Amino acid sequence: MKILVFSDSHRSLSGMYSAIDLHRPYQVIHLGDIMPDAEEVATHYPKISFCLVPGNCDGWGNATPVKKQITLGGRSILLSHGHLWGVKSGYDAAVADARAVGADILLFGHTHVPLCRQLEDGLWMMNPGPARSSYGLIEIEHGAISCQLCQT
Repeated sequence: MKILVFSDSHRSLSGMYSAIDLHRPYQVIHLGDIMPDAEEVATHYPKISFCLVPGNCDGWGNATPVKKQITLGGRSILLSHGHLWGVKSGYDAAVADARAVGADILLFGHTHVPLCRQLEDGLWMMNPGPARSSYGLIEIEHGAISCQLCQT
């Protein structure tokens, strides 16, 4: 199962279209800033599932939850934009939250700095970076997780 992860698109859509056309994922995740970008892209791919969370630039009146926990390929994924975890000052709050809910993968954006690493306890952390220049690719096969950053 292929999962594409985008964040901080800020009206830069071309990289998302290119990545989706290249990988043909089962799921697309957009981590906020700017959610209407992902909604627009989703209309072009009606057979692909999209999961969205709002970022700090998406307004406080947004009815979409700012944090979600989903299960794909039998693996738990915790996702949020990252601003509420204060990821610009460190990842401790985000990692603690992911561990508290038993997540296998932690996804966030906000910093515009791509990150992909597996911690010593097996938790994967990914920030795909800004959609204008990078995105994340997660593959889950028979329960095994692989994560990587890709350039647009």
